[in-house]
Order: sequence, then structure tokens, then C-alpha cells
Amino acid sequence: MSTLTKITENRVIAIVRGLPPAHVLDVAHALYAGGIRVLEITMNSDDPLTAIRKVAETFGDRMVVGAGTVLDAKMAEAAIAAGATFVLSPIVDRDVIRTTKDLGMVSIPGAYTPTEIYTAFKWGADLIKVFPATSPGYIRELAGPLPQIPLLPTGGITPQNINDYKKAGAVGFGVGSALVNTKQPVTARSLEIITDKARQFVAALADE
Repeated sequence: MSTLTKITENRVIAIVRGLPPAHVLDVAHALYAGGIRVLEITMNSDDPLTAIRKVAETFGDRMVVGAGTVLDAKMAEAAIAAGATFVLSPIVDRDVIRTTKDLGMVSIPGAYTPTEIYTAFKWGADLIKVFPATSPGYIRELAGPLPQIPLLPTGGITPQNINDYKKAGAVGFGVGSALVNTKQPVTARSLEIITDKARQFVAALADE
């Protein structure tokens, strides 16, 4: 199964930002226990390449691991060399998209306006991260004239509204602090909470 298929079938991308590499595997295991199968480690975290490598080597095909907050082609190359199979950006950068695709990985640039979204797709992006995702209504409005472009809203997604976004046309969802609050210490209890939250997201989609 391809990386893109795994992302669109599992739908939820758990975003981990700012987590020390020493805790990444614990959090990844907690997310996995809750049913999450796609993990994004942002490049503005501490030693993100080590974190990506650890998860990729530990989980193998069981977890899709990607890099987030990728701002240039060199960053994309480094992340892919470390084991990232998708590259996510907060912006539309042609070189990042081309580099990612040339290396055989999934490109998910961030865009907001219809022009940005269409441009990113035209340049070869596989999915478009709609950021910030202000409402399901906005996704619906975008999907109307651009039904061929797969949209992945990010920001403000909860178990309570995730199916509203799905019904509006979203093919996947980026979820950050609603799943993993990296400002809190990593403890046995906090890991249990992460697993529980992951189960809530998975269950919400299953119940739709």
C-alpha cells in the first residue's frame, strides 16, 4: 500500500511539534495504541531528524512517518534521508514540492486561498493542507469549484467536528495539540491521555 493511500485511508495525521527526541517513541507508541497510523514530526522541533529516524526504524511499515514545517528543498531532502515518506509545509514552495516528488515521496504543501491551492496542485502536490482550517463551510466552498483537489484541513479539528469536515469534502485531517500537547511533561498519565484522545478521533470517524 502506498504512503498516499495509507494517509487517505487512515485520514488523521498526528502532528508532533517541539517534542524532545527522547520522548518521541513513547508518544508514538501511545498514538499507535489509540489507532493513529500517520505521524508528522515538525522540523522546528529539537533534533527532528533523529526523531524521524527513530520512529521510522522502530515502527517500519506500521506507522507512516513524515516531516512537517518544511520550508525549503534542503530541509525536504534531509527529512526524506532520515526516513520521512511525506513532506508537509505551511506554505506553497515549488522547489519543496518538486524535490519531494523527485525523491518519490508524498507532497503536502500548506495553502489557504483557491489560487494557492490550485497552484500547489498544478505543481504536483498530492494533498493540500488547508491552513488554517477555519470551518467546514470553507472546505465545502473550496471543494465546490475544485472537486479534483484533495484537501486536508489542519487546525481546530476535534472529535466533535471531524465528521463535519469530512462531509464537507476533506480527505484527511491534521491534528496537533488536540492529540499531543507537547507543552505538558511526558508521564505515564499523559501518555494514557494521548492514547485515549487518539481513540476518540478514530471512533468519531468510524461512527460517521
